[in-house]
Amino acid sequence: MIATTEEVSALKTCSQKIRAIHDTMDVLSGKWKVSIIACLCFQPMRYSDLLREVQGISGKMLSRELKDLEMNKLILRKVLDTKPVSISYEITEYGKSLKQLTSVIAEWGLNHREEIKKDF
Repeated sequence: MIATTEEVSALKTCSQKIRAIHDTMDVLSGKWKVSIIACLCFQPMRYSDLLREVQGISGKMLSRELKDLEMNKLILRKVLDTKPVSISYEITEYGKSLKQLTSVIAEWGLNHREEIKKDF
């Protein structure tokens, strides 16, 4: 069976979307990155504030995730001129492009929780 031009085009589009999803998941992989991004979409936060807000994350894991998010240009690390020196993290303009995604994920999570509760 020979594929039509439309079928070939659809497969190519599907393949490109799957590749793009894999790229996105690589950048946002893990349990914590989306939560960190969501927090920083509302306001800049210090390390200790993030550690408190993202419940369950260890200090070592938070440090690792922050470095990875900074490397991917999603957040900005700022050294504040205070005594003692403190560090603040904020979402970059590029990182703000994920705000809608975090809202959609949150909405889906709320709906999913309600759906699962129906059975109990």
